[in-house]
Amino acid sequence: MKAFCAAVLLCGLIQGAPAMAAPSGASPLLGTWAVDTARLTMPPAARPKSVTFTFADAGEGKWKTEVDIVDAGGVQMHSVSTAALDGSAAPIKGGMEADTVALQSPGANVLIMALSKGGVPGSTRIYTAAPDGKSLVETAVYFGDHGVPIMRTHYFTRVR
Repeated sequence: MKAFCAAVLLCGLIQGAPAMAAPSGASPLLGTWAVDTARLTMPPAARPKSVTFTFADAGEGKWKTEVDIVDAGGVQMHSVSTAALDGSAAPIKGGMEADTVALQSPGANVLIMALSKGGVPGSTRIYTAAPDGKSLVETAVYFGDHGVPIMRTHYFTRVR
């Protein structure tokens, strides 16, 4: 419930942000993005070797999201989901952190993603594409010990 409340609050704040339309009319979020692992807030030895996200238009108001991770030990992980942009829940296949996702896009350059696993709220992620379409910022919101909110910022660059 707390993750949901945070998502609602953040959604309301983001809805006031200016939307950005890509020249083709497609969202600038669509494409493949790589995390700048050097900027992750964890010890260098624990950082994944690579993390890529691909957001693709699946038609009928749905987006396909694929996440590929190569962890610090070289183990490869792949997850995929196809979800409507209306906030309804959809399954994630292969997800280590989550098995269910809900998406909303209050503006062409903003995606809000709520995650849960086993029916337990996980994190809320807000993705915002830069005006030039070359970079993406993820704000991850989750709750630590005793319900204390934690926010992390992750930086992506466009791969394609």
